Amino acid sequence: MEALGVRSQPVWAYLQLMRPANILTAWADILVGYAAAGSGMVLANLWAGESSVSVLVPLGWLLLSTSGLYGGGVVFNDVFDAELDQQERPERPLPSGRASLLGATLLGSALLVMGVLAAAQVSLVSAALATAVAIAALIYDALGKHQSWLGPLNMGLCRGGNWLLGVSILPAMLAERWFIAVIPIIYIAAVTAISQGEVEGGKRQTGIVAIALVLIVLTSILGLTSLASYRWLAALPFATLFAGLVLPAFFRAAQDPSAVTIRKAVKSGVLALIVLDAAIAAGFAGWPFGLLVLALLPLSVTLARLFAVT
Repeated sequence: MEALGVRSQPVWAYLQLMRPANILTAWADILVGYAAAGSGMVLANLWAGESSVSVLVPLGWLLLSTSGLYGGGVVFNDVFDAELDQQERPERPLPSGRASLLGATLLGSALLVMGVLAAAQVSLVSAALATAVAIAALIYDALGKHQSWLGPLNMGLCRGGNWLLGVSILPAMLAERWFIAVIPIIYIAAVTAISQGEVEGGKRQTGIVAIALVLIVLTSILGLTSLASYRWLAALPFATLFAGLVLPAFFRAAQDPSAVTIRKAVKSGVLALIVLDAAIAAGFAGWPFGLLVLALLPLSVTLARLFAVT
């Protein structure tokens, strides 16, 4: 049994690099894009027995795609930070020696390639979007996260592109729904901005800016009611839950911008992505679809107890 544990340690280390709890938030991105494209009725028809399971194949490819894109992106985050983590986070897989730099590089590359190839099974448009997300992730890992203004915008573009990847299940809908990508860009800009102090502590002003951005996101969730296909009443319960998860944590980080408080705020912000996605998915496809997306949250929270989120 002990030998088995020793052999499994490298596998566990590489899983830690991929941050499985966060990958589920990327699944939620695809589902909200899927709903925004008007595909929520596909699941309703399937439930009613009016279509076969094969209609879910494109969705499955996109979920696999985003798993590769997000997993590869966060693996390369640790690859580029390997030297810095020797001083700041020696317990992580690479600085601790539990995973090798070469192994992490190969894993990250394989995951990103998988992400693009899986998207290509849906359409060339999906493959192009997946490629753009992969490039944006690498730019963030290598350069963006070290820039106070570029980092939040860069990471927001990764999330916005992921939402559009979900919309691309019906490529023609991209022209009508492209603007929804602005919402995750604003929100992730808030989370990424506040996360810049998770090692040495942050600034109170950054927390205030992040709170203001979250309030803009909440306004946007309800503001989408201007679209004929969007029902804000269906989104409201999820939006309320989203506010309850994020705002208290961000307020605490603004009042006490210590590294520990900020890490807790970032963890709340990342996991609340699923609730944000559920709110907008419910607006486009009804509260049952919102609950489907929200069901990813307890699983993500469970994984967050096993694997690091930040």
